[in-house]
Amino acid sequence: MLISTRGRYALRVLVDLVEQCSSGNVSLKDISERQGISLKYMESIMNILSKSGMVVGSHGKKGGYKLSREPQEYRVGDILRLTEGSIAPIACVDCDASEKEECLRKSTCRTRPMWEKLNELIVGYLDHVTLADLARMNDGSYI
Repeated sequence: MLISTRGRYALRVLVDLVEQCSSGNVSLKDISERQGISLKYMESIMNILSKSGMVVGSHGKKGGYKLSREPQEYRVGDILRLTEGSIAPIACVDCDASEKEECLRKSTCRTRPMWEKLNELIVGYLDHVTLADLARMNDGSYI
């Protein structure tokens, strides 16, 4: 599993919104400058987040974006699944992929139990961490 810049940047953008929530709507330009992400790439990320209902955007002089719910209600796993599609380490343990095309070696594969356990650990951890947790992590500590 390799998380792309889209997934990593989406997390950074959302944490930025958490940190700036007291200032109301936050402009893409301001987020772009703080995070060092190109405005064009930010627009594509915000489009995904907006369509999913994770953020709410408004136009005009005081326009910008804000979270649609409280930071503790956003799970990192959900954000990564939205931006990455799958966070499974291999295709045969991905629930969506396995329903479409089941692995022919599923019943005899000696390594599948290991991959399933790894997937459980990854999903369990990422679904345990929230945006609120990430916003509190300013000292480099881990959750």
